[in-house]
Amino acid sequence: MVTQRKDEWKTLSGLDLPLQSTPESLSQLGIDAGALGDAGSPPYTRGIHSTMYRSRLWTMRQYAGFSSAAATNERFKLLLERGQKGLSVAFDLPTQLGLDADDEMSYGEVGKVGVSISQLDDMRELLDGIPLDKVSTSMTINAPAMVLLAMYIAVAEEQGVPSKQVLGTIQNDILKEYIARGTYVFPPQPSMRLITDIFEYCAEKVPKWNTISISGYHIREAGSTAVQEVAFTLANALQYVDAAIESGLDIDTFGPRLSFFFNCHNDFFEEASKFRAARTLWYELITERYNPKNPKSAMLRFHTQVAGVSLTAQQPLNNVARVTIQALAAVCGGTQSLHTNSYDEALGLPTEKSATVALRTQQIIAEESGAADVVDPLGGSYHVEQMTKRIHDQALEQIMQIESLGGAMKAIEQGWQQREIHNAAYAHLNDVEAGTRRIVGVNHGVMDEDSTPEVLKLDPTVGEAQCKKLQNLREHRDHAKCQFNLESIRNAARCDQNLFPHVLVAVKSGCTLGEIMQAMKDEFGTWMAPSGF
Repeated sequence: MVTQRKDEWKTLSGLDLPLQSTPESLSQLGIDAGALGDAGSPPYTRGIHSTMYRSRLWTMRQYAGFSSAAATNERFKLLLERGQKGLSVAFDLPTQLGLDADDEMSYGEVGKVGVSISQLDDMRELLDGIPLDKVSTSMTINAPAMVLLAMYIAVAEEQGVPSKQVLGTIQNDILKEYIARGTYVFPPQPSMRLITDIFEYCAEKVPKWNTISISGYHIREAGSTAVQEVAFTLANALQYVDAAIESGLDIDTFGPRLSFFFNCHNDFFEEASKFRAARTLWYELITERYNPKNPKSAMLRFHTQVAGVSLTAQQPLNNVARVTIQALAAVCGGTQSLHTNSYDEALGLPTEKSATVALRTQQIIAEESGAADVVDPLGGSYHVEQMTKRIHDQALEQIMQIESLGGAMKAIEQGWQQREIHNAAYAHLNDVEAGTRRIVGVNHGVMDEDSTPEVLKLDPTVGEAQCKKLQNLREHRDHAKCQFNLESIRNAARCDQNLFPHVLVAVKSGCTLGEIMQAMKDEFGTWMAPSGF
């Protein structure tokens, strides 16, 4: 999308706006801020594109998913109609754990915190009427990422969209699940094998798809600091790069499709600086270690979601201000994609009204604030530049510490990152309880509240309906064909064959998510974190 300006760029008051402030333009004003460099040039501190939002705004996404696929499809279409530019899918807990809706472990959780997807027909309903060659879709899915992406590709092909044309991202970041979130299924080594299989398959067959979204978001939500978020995320990313190279892939085969996912919290200047520091650090690490030929392999592209953990159930309308500050920091930090939380998310899933307010917040920042009119608007600020450098240096120090333990996976197995996050979260909680860290509505500006906003009510029959759909599928599909395809997955898991083609065939033949995941469990086993983490 091109921003709606014609020949001149000016402030609301009519002042001329240069594309970006450069060392030369600052020196003309008697300001020496050092060699800041330019956006679009290494080390990309100021942004990965030379014109940033003047040429194209960030992709506006709203994370959505609840109840049935049909109900979520209705919400998707509403948001697209109101100006959203990409979809972001939230799956329910059974789907995230690779369980079918009729699994006894799924009871009571179907459709609660996201949409329930157990079979290809659910994915068809979810994406009905949405042009998959035009709309970019992000799917927050990790352990079963291969299966959900296979379903997505199958639906796209049914629409007449070849896999080489589909656009989007799967999170596919299992290491942060072991660190901070917990929806892992397989042991670490088989999990890494699934990720590199996806890298390899998509590099050839689905080249426009971002094969991983390496996530600091959940690390921050678990209680980490901004520095820890950068350090642990980039350390995980280095582990993925090493695993892919060890499997025989070249850095330039998969590097340009690596993407990142960061949190944006309340400290405006720290957060904007965090993004600038992360870009710089990633460029340095990739260039020094792997010497890529394609410049895109060393560009840190990232999606941002504002901090869900910062939202309060007390005085929930105050969350509109929090979301706005956080979203503005992400834009000033140069994000490529953005989700703004709804003000009622501490109470329940977003209503149509609150989701629309969240989307309009992004649109107001884009069209009315002026923040999108220039590249790196905070660049040259003494405060921002020193904050950027401090985050860069401290994050690098922690990455080196993780590497001294043998890398991200070895450190995870020792519980190192988990303990660091727990300590940071505990320190923050103590500050809030002591009143040294003020949270408006919680320990400051507290008042009696007469009412709470409307809360979205979910369909209580969705679990039963999903079970009936699965029963119907199993009664009418080719049972022998499904069993043959599941055995093919087991055979591929035993050797070094890429699993993706086998999973894609199984999905198309009517195998369910849970059945495919069970076939992998038969060979890979499952994993439980060591106690005490």
